[in-house]
Order: sequence, then structure tokens, then C-alpha cells
Amino acid sequence: MLDLIIIGSGPAGLSAAIYGIRANLDVLVIEKDYEGTGQIALSSKVDNYLGLPGLDGYSMGEKFREHAVSFGVNFLEATVTEISQDEKDNHWIVKTASGEVKESKALIYATGAVHRHLGVPGEKTFDAKGVSYCATCDGAFYRGKTTAVVGGGDTALDDALYLSGLCEKVYLIHRRDAFRAAEITVNRVKEKENIELVLNSQVEEILGDERVNAVRLVGGRTLDINGIFIAAGSVPVTGVLDGVVELNPAGYIVADETGVTNKPGFFAAGDVRTKELRQVVTAVSDGANAATSAAHYIEKTFG
Repeated sequence: MLDLIIIGSGPAGLSAAIYGIRANLDVLVIEKDYEGTGQIALSSKVDNYLGLPGLDGYSMGEKFREHAVSFGVNFLEATVTEISQDEKDNHWIVKTASGEVKESKALIYATGAVHRHLGVPGEKTFDAKGVSYCATCDGAFYRGKTTAVVGGGDTALDDALYLSGLCEKVYLIHRRDAFRAAEITVNRVKEKENIELVLNSQVEEILGDERVNAVRLVGGRTLDINGIFIAAGSVPVTGVLDGVVELNPAGYIVADETGVTNKPGFFAAGDVRTKELRQVVTAVSDGANAATSAAHYIEKTFG
């Protein structure tokens, strides 16, 4: 019987593991990918993490993992297929695709969320080479340049506003003629002289050589750009949690910054939980909070 199982080895999971070890808990991190560090590994550059400016995402993820390893965190490479609770003994049971079964007094779920893709030619080719899914992460690299944002919700319009303060010009591409975002945000976007609305339009292909240099829309119009930010939403990795813990309509685990959920002993950390800002810094904070909550729960429940 383990004290704590952490599912996911991104920044939230690794942070939780370190705090779990520091609380003298027997910790196991279950990761889907060998020596994985989460989506951060795909970032070409991270410029907004305190104290480590300009580091590429892969190197930052490696630093996080090395820190966890140095604390003696144990890892298991496996795909989790089922999670259940033994309510009689107040412990959690985790089953994997390989047939292994692990049990723990508490569980932290930190599998994150994946960006919803457009699925158009060039999107995968130029990922991290002009295609980005996070304006606050990568916007500074396009200072004085021309960019495009795809989407019509609050995130897309907020991204366009943020980029308008950095870029010479921002195209906001939306497939409809009206936005889903708050009216006040829509009005702010319309007031920005360097934001051009491209409505009733869809991206057909993202073009470039070594990096993105244009986007072609359905119908043939081509926009010359240096980068494109796709804000089509994200999808939480919570497929195995149906009926296990409370999820919101979008599939995110309902939990505040403490990581506490509606199921005793089950905690959530990182992009997988309900929150406004999904960044490396908030994931690391979530991991620390969730592990602290788990330690308090274990002490109170099991003595």
C-alpha cells in the first residue's frame, strides 16, 4: 500500500512528487511516456518562468525531472486504464494496460490537457516553428511582427488583444460572423487599429519554408504572417474518470487551488482541473498544493 500515487509526470505531477517526498510519503509517479515531462517539452522557448528566462521547454522539463529523481521519486511507465475507490478501506486502486494494479491512500491526478488542433496541412509541420497554442507563452517572440489568431471565444480574443500590444498587426480569424466572447472584450478588439477581423473564414493550410510565413484561407485568400496562434480550446485528459470524480461540462476536474475534489483522497493538479490560467507556473503551484492537501488528508484519515 503506497501513500500517494501521482498520475502524470508533467510540471504539476513532478512538483507534487517533490512535495510528497518532503512530507515523508511513499510516492509513485505513473507516466504514460518514458521519462516524460508533459507538454512543456514541446515548447521551443519558455520566457515567463521566474528565474529561468529563455530556457527551451525540453530543458526545463528535464530540470524538473532531475529534481524529482534527486529526491528519490519512483516512476512507473504505464497507461492507466481504470481508477476506483475501495470505500471500505478508504484507498484508491489504479489498474494499467499491462495488468498491473497499484493501491494508495491518496491519489493526485495531473495528466493535463491537450490543445484542440485545427487538423489542417502545415499545422503539425510548423508546430513550434510559427504555430503556437499559447499567446502568453510565445507572443513576445513576435514583437513587431505580423501574427494571426484563430478562434472566436474569450481566449482567442484575449490572445488577439495581448498580441496587439506586441505585434505590428494581428489577424483574428473566425469561422462565424459573431464571437462567443464577452461583449466588452469584443468591443475592445474592434477598437484596436492593428487587429483586423477576418470573419466567416476558416484556415485551409498553414504555409512556410523553415518557419510559418503565410496562412491560406478556404476560398483562396492568403495572409502573410510570421506566426499563427490557435485558440480553438483544449481537451482535458480525463477519459478514465467518468463516474469516478466530478467533472465540469467540458470534462475538467472540479477542484480549486487546493486540489481537493468531491471524492476524499482524490486530488487534481495542473491543466486538468478547473482554472483560468494554464501555465507552467500555475501547474507547479498546483502540484505543491495538491501534495500538501494529500499529506494532510493521509494524516487525518490514516494517522
